[in-house]
Amino acid sequence: MPRVLIRLLIIANVLIFVAGAAYEPAVTATFGLWPLGSFRVAGLPGPVGFEPWQLLTYGFLHANLLHLGFNMFGLHIFGREVIQATGPRRFAALYFASILTAGSTQLLVVSWPPVGVPFPTVGASGGLFGVLLAFAMLYPQRRIRLIFPPIPMRAWLFVTLYAAAELLQGVTGTAAGVAHFAHLGGMVGGWLVLRGWQR
Repeated sequence: MPRVLIRLLIIANVLIFVAGAAYEPAVTATFGLWPLGSFRVAGLPGPVGFEPWQLLTYGFLHANLLHLGFNMFGLHIFGREVIQATGPRRFAALYFASILTAGSTQLLVVSWPPVGVPFPTVGASGGLFGVLLAFAMLYPQRRIRLIFPPIPMRAWLFVTLYAAAELLQGVTGTAAGVAHFAHLGGMVGGWLVLRGWQR
């Protein structure tokens, strides 16, 4: 079944979260996405900085249980619809392309100008936002009922408003600690992949 891939991604994220907790902070120091350069950070055993593999591995790390739960819930809800339309191979390409574009966008944002106190980016949100964008492109008229506000809206409108909110918060610096530009980068990755298929 196509949805097996969704389950495997969720299981992998949960297992890495549980296993990684025993080896923190070394896991985040090695596999989280750090800005360009080399930094000394209090509480970490040695210098940290960007390494190429981090553009993929950061997408399997999460800051806490709430962060993990939110991303995996979204992946379950929207991913199962998208993978039904694309098939597992194309879904995997879409998901990991979104992880890469989200990470690349975040890397540019936090590395220029150079940051004062560096911090790592973690989470599958970039992949989730790519899947969310794909959902809106594949099912634009599908109604989504939100918890807040508790009103139904079309998928295309929901994703458009969500993207606008992410851009606004990223530019104004509100909701500190959230990688808003990474979310937008994930959407760009999802859009590019789907546009490529449509051609």
